[in-house]
Amino acid sequence: MAQGKGRGGSGRGRDALRGGRETTVRVKTARGRRSSSTRWLQRQLNDPYVAAAQRAGYRSRAAFKLEQLDERFELLKSGQRIIDLGAAPGGWTQVCVGRAGPGGLVVAVDLEAIEAMPGAVSLAGDIFDVGLGPRLLEESGGQRFDLVLSDMAPKTIGHRGTDHLRIMALAEAASALALEILAPGGSFVAKVWQGGTENALLAQIKTSFTSVRHVKPAASRSDSAEIYLVAKGFRGQ
Repeated sequence: MAQGKGRGGSGRGRDALRGGRETTVRVKTARGRRSSSTRWLQRQLNDPYVAAAQRAGYRSRAAFKLEQLDERFELLKSGQRIIDLGAAPGGWTQVCVGRAGPGGLVVAVDLEAIEAMPGAVSLAGDIFDVGLGPRLLEESGGQRFDLVLSDMAPKTIGHRGTDHLRIMALAEAASALALEILAPGGSFVAKVWQGGTENALLAQIKTSFTSVRHVKPAASRSDSAEIYLVAKGFRGQ
């Protein structure tokens, strides 16, 4: 694996955010009422990262979250083998492809295979399927991966305790997969929600990696409970 940091596609997000004067768009509703769908639409129309993603050619605004995590923690490098879990619609995958370069391998995993993307392998798979790890290693010719990313999130029901348990189940499954397929020195990133990572899982991750942090990138909406666990320096099996 090449050690120099790949920068193909880097800087697009910063330049896109600088360009253009932002104006506030208000969505009119009957008799001034605002439904949840109207609030969502107004938020989308006024979100600078949504507009920037369109200008940069990203499939989603989430691409900027990964760019910001990478700028802070230097996660992405040229020639890496990378897994992107919960990849749809493919914003994170685009960033990975640009920075891993032609010598890398990017495998985008979701419950249904995402739309084809040059430079990436799209794979339909379930994180709770015990056969997923062997399938991924088959894609890499048996070589372990340098980075496992998880931007997975469950469908919420509005009950804080239940929703937290659901996203922790995804984080635990992603962590187990990372421990199965990462190469020594590799990194793992997973979305969790405020309240952080459960103590048992966090303790396990701390024993498996040399550095573990929680961070909220600037591109995460202020009203979102999401934060990211960033673990670097996998100690190996």
